[in-house]
Amino acid sequence: MAGVAGRVALITGAGSAEGIGFAIARALRDAGARVAITATTARIHDRAAELGVHAHIADLTRPDDVAALVASVETALGPVEILVNNAGMVQTGEPMIEADAADMGDAEWYRVMELNLMTAVRTTRACLPAMRKAGRGRVVMMSSVTGPMTAIAGQAAYGAGKSAMMGLVRGLALEEGPRGITVNGVGPGWIATASSLPEEIIAGNHTPIGRPGTPAEVAHAVLMLAADEAGYMTGQLVVVDGGNTIQDIKVAL
Repeated sequence: MAGVAGRVALITGAGSAEGIGFAIARALRDAGARVAITATTARIHDRAAELGVHAHIADLTRPDDVAALVASVETALGPVEILVNNAGMVQTGEPMIEADAADMGDAEWYRVMELNLMTAVRTTRACLPAMRKAGRGRVVMMSSVTGPMTAIAGQAAYGAGKSAMMGLVRGLALEEGPRGITVNGVGPGWIATASSLPEEIIAGNHTPIGRPGTPAEVAHAVLMLAADEAGYMTGQLVVVDGGNTIQDIKVAL
């Protein structure tokens, strides 16, 4: 199996040592990919040193930063062949926006869309020309079960952004499939990371599997979608939630 060996992979939002993005970078590196990672702060260089990969600081809400990021990867490793759009939800140093949809102003809505949708739009647009030229590529969007499948009070904007991301996945899959480029989404459920709240861990304990998931388990789903062998899978959402969305009753009786 060729897998991802030798492919140039860019993973966004990989600054946290306990996060999904870093786990994805590790999994791709261990499988033989040539990896680049990015985040908004200098801690990304610590993550790069741990893995021995290329790193570049970028704020993906800024178009110039996106262009500089892709240019940096191309100079260091070559054109991006695997893009994992993991950045989103919250930006380091900024609070997560949580409020009822009717109570949020336009600026708050736009900010949530910037983080959870437009970062992926910009980075994908920047990487697609090289993939088109090569006649091959893999794009994996980190969506969520929240939005495409479920909802959480106070997070309607986040859910809307992640639902829109899946619309983007399907549209791009249709447009880029004839060029040899697949586009898929991964929908994590309750995953234990450094930012997990106590109630989120409790929710994870009530899944059919009986525990929250790990970043490494999400990373393996991404690895599968990124592989050469996944060439006939596109426009899909792969759910990694311990079976939580298949159960009607989610608490012990």
